[in-house]
Amino acid sequence: MHLCAIHGPRTTAVEGKKCMDEMFICTVGTLTGTFRRMMHFTTQSDPETSRPVKTKLDRFFVSLLNDPRDLPFIYLGLRVTFTLIPMAVLLYMSFVPTWLWWPIALVYLFVNNITYKGPFGLMLHCTTHRRFFKKEYELLNHYLPWVLAPFFGQSPETYRAHHVGMHHVENNLELDESSTMPYQRDSGKDFMKYYLTFLFTGIYTLTRYLFNRKRNKLAFQTARGEVLFILFCIAMSFVDWQATLVAFILPFVAFRLVAMAGNWVQHTFICPEQPENDYRNSITVINVKFNKKCWNDGYHISHHIEPTLHWTEHPKFFRDHLAEFGRNKSVVFDGLNYTDVFILLLRDRYDLLAERFVDVGNNFKNDEEVIAFLRSRVVPVPFATATSAALAA
Repeated sequence: MHLCAIHGPRTTAVEGKKCMDEMFICTVGTLTGTFRRMMHFTTQSDPETSRPVKTKLDRFFVSLLNDPRDLPFIYLGLRVTFTLIPMAVLLYMSFVPTWLWWPIALVYLFVNNITYKGPFGLMLHCTTHRRFFKKEYELLNHYLPWVLAPFFGQSPETYRAHHVGMHHVENNLELDESSTMPYQRDSGKDFMKYYLTFLFTGIYTLTRYLFNRKRNKLAFQTARGEVLFILFCIAMSFVDWQATLVAFILPFVAFRLVAMAGNWVQHTFICPEQPENDYRNSITVINVKFNKKCWNDGYHISHHIEPTLHWTEHPKFFRDHLAEFGRNKSVVFDGLNYTDVFILLLRDRYDLLAERFVDVGNNFKNDEEVIAFLRSRVVPVPFATATSAALAA
């Protein structure tokens, strides 16, 4: 599908085809130039189908899966298994000379943190909400969180406990230990405070939360996963501390930074009067390569509304609920991924955010109104105010 976006009377150059009407711009390539007006939704280029089942190997894998549409996860898992793990093993091998060890380490860090971290982490996200393998192959469901996830710095079971056991339950409100509400969400200083708080106290506060909610099994799994990961890193440091630093510790720090930056962006634009409203406490990003690589993770509003919705179904959900998005003045960006939004926020470039803001429902007259609206949604929301608003609703 081609991306068609309606803009104001000023048009811009495009690599590819142009529509007959100069009020429209359709891309087959890359947009160039600068937009002066907000955008209006017309269509989507995000994936709504999965990998087709063609070969005998495909059919074999599909026979194991709870949902055939998750076939791409199998091949991603295999790529990670046969690229990342061998490189990690080589880092510990004494026969590898220093001149070769450093290139391996650099390639490992690049492949881990740039190539695979997003697709793998969000594959784990999808399979946390929806069973990956059928019940009769339950053991295989432990492969991602217990075997592959530690190579990305994720301690086993803790992601599921935090994301499903707390975040979706509390919906970024006061009892959500990773809530973004009390922070100035376009402030780099506030983000670092948010990140460091989670980095050093996140597992403790998560475990305490789960125990307080009488979810003792999940609390035990959280503590067990974190402690085992720490003990494993300590033990492997006695084998080779440099290899352990590269293979596990640096990915651990990077993962928690990326995870909290993602949550920060996803829950940046919060309505102070209705912070519990999924349409008003999160964002959606459409028509980005990120959605193709990372399983439509840009559709965070629909994900909170229906957490078990399959990743291929989010674009349709968005189209089917455009009226609700419009009534709630939901924050939607076209052509910006989460990293783009994060950087533009910290640079105070609301003008560029407004250019890519999708005015679902025709609520705004111009970019200036959009900018004022976005700025009003990033101010700290005191928990007491949020609680009162939630009770009133």
